[in-house]
Amino acid sequence: MGVVERREREKQALRQEILSAARELFANEGYESVSMRKIAEKIEYSPTTIYLYFRDKQEVVQEICRETFQLLTRRLNAVLGEAGDPVERLKAGLRAYIEFGIEHPDHYRVSLMMPCKEDDSPNARKFEESEGAEAFRCLTRSVTACVEAGRIRNEDVMAVSQVLWVAIHGLTSLLITHGEQFPWIERSRLIELTISTAVAGFA
Repeated sequence: MGVVERREREKQALRQEILSAARELFANEGYESVSMRKIAEKIEYSPTTIYLYFRDKQEVVQEICRETFQLLTRRLNAVLGEAGDPVERLKAGLRAYIEFGIEHPDHYRVSLMMPCKEDDSPNARKFEESEGAEAFRCLTRSVTACVEAGRIRNEDVMAVSQVLWVAIHGLTSLLITHGEQFPWIERSRLIELTISTAVAGFA
């Protein structure tokens, strides 16, 4: 490995270390309580070093969200791309979403449960252009397949998709925040009941 390649790998490793530290801090302390200095202290670097990689903490959050939704989209595409009954594929996609949140609670908290400042910079992207929108389109495509197969009676794909997302996001958020504090029924049964009930409402 040459010097240039090694330096680039070191830069990427440090960038990822910054993101990992920031993700943990944001998830545990909230957006307002975390500063660039606090992120730097967690990884034992100077704040100046952090600013070489990110403009401000909003940009750090945006990168965490981008990373999260890319991971989620890959997971959903792998499940929804399989052959079979469209309704069963839809249910599998909803299940994969919940499992993703449980497996990556800090990613999920920062990207989907934490209010943060809206990016009003000139280069800010609209939601429709974001990785989050692409993840949501996985759901709308799956719902569309069910409608086209005559398996869902409501042809308002966006309405159905949003209702289903509300259901699984609510469950995912509760399992992350109150996973041990509430006497839930067996987890897999709770997930299956939530998904089957939500989907059956449109059958």
